[in-house]
Amino acid sequence: MSTVRIAIVGLGRLGRRHAANLQQTHGAQLVAACSPVAEERDWAATALPGVALYADYAEVLANADVDAVFLVTPTSLHAEQIIAALRAGKHVFCEKPLALNVEDCLAVEEEAARHPQLKVMIGFVRRFDASYRDAADKLAAGSVGRPYLLRSQTCDRNDESGFFVRFSASSGGIFMDCSIHDIDLARWLLGNPKPKRVWATGTNALHPALAEHQDVDNGVAMCEFEGGQLACFYASRTQAHGHETLTEIFASEGRLTVGANPRANRVEISDAHGVRNECVQDFYQRFADAFVTEAQVFVDTIRDNRPSPVTLADAREATRIGLAITQAFRSGEAVTL
Repeated sequence: MSTVRIAIVGLGRLGRRHAANLQQTHGAQLVAACSPVAEERDWAATALPGVALYADYAEVLANADVDAVFLVTPTSLHAEQIIAALRAGKHVFCEKPLALNVEDCLAVEEEAARHPQLKVMIGFVRRFDASYRDAADKLAAGSVGRPYLLRSQTCDRNDESGFFVRFSASSGGIFMDCSIHDIDLARWLLGNPKPKRVWATGTNALHPALAEHQDVDNGVAMCEFEGGQLACFYASRTQAHGHETLTEIFASEGRLTVGANPRANRVEISDAHGVRNECVQDFYQRFADAFVTEAQVFVDTIRDNRPSPVTLADAREATRIGLAITQAFRSGEAVTL
C-alpha cells in the first residue's frame, strides 16, 4: 500500500493534534474526520479542508475509501470501536488505554486474531520518545547492568477549570488515566516481567470533589514483579509549575534518568530570584515529537506489512495492572495478580 487513507475519529484537544500530525505524515492521507459533536465538526470544516466529515462512526466504516481509523475517543468506546473497525476491514490506531476491563481487552485480541492482515496499534506514545528509546537501547545493551527498580511519575499542571474532575466519572481514575503510561514503561524497560502484587494509596490535595468517584488528585502505587523487580508510580493533577514526566531506572551497575528537569528549552534565567528555567506546560508539549513519530510508525507498519511495535497483549497487561492498582487503592489492601 503506497498511501494509507485515514479517518480520524474524535476531534477533541488531542484529536485535533493527531489530525494535524496525520496531514504531515509520509505515506498517509487524511480523508475523513468523525465526531458526534457539532462544534468539533465545525472546527474540522475550517481546519481540515477537503476532508469528508461524519457524525456517525458507522458511516465512516462503510466508506470503502478509508483504509484505517485513528481513534481518539472516550476510553469506554475503545473496545467496541476497534472491533467494529476490524470487522469492516480497517486498520486501527487507538489511543490508550485499550479498555477499562480485561474482558474487553481479550475480546479485542480475539477479534484481531480473526483478521491477521489488519494492524492494530495502541497509543503508548512514550515508547516513541527519543529519550525513552535511548534509555531502552542502553538497557538492552547492558550499559548499566540489570535493572531492578523503576520509579516513574506523570504529573500534570493544576487545572482549576475542573475538567478532569468532570472526566473522572468515565476515566477509570487517576491510575488508569495518568499512570497507565508509567505502567507500560515499567513493563517495557524492565523486560516485560510478570506482575505479582500491587499496593496503592492517594489523597485529594486540592480537588475533594474527586472523592465522589473514588478518585484522588495525587496517588502513589507500588508493583512487585516476579523475580524481584519493583516499580513505583506517582500520579498528580496538582503541580504548580507545569507538566512533569520523570522516570528513573535503577540497575546493578548504574542508573538512567529521563526527564529530571521538565524544562521547556535550554534557556536558563538568572536574576534576583536565582537561576531557573521555564517548564513544559502539558503532556503534548513534552511529547510533541513522539506523537509525530508514533503516527509515522503506525502508517509505516501498514505500508510495510510489519508487526505492530505495541501489541494488544502489551495494552492488555497495562490495563490489568492499572485495574489492580485501582482496586488496591479503593480497598486499602494489597492485590495479588
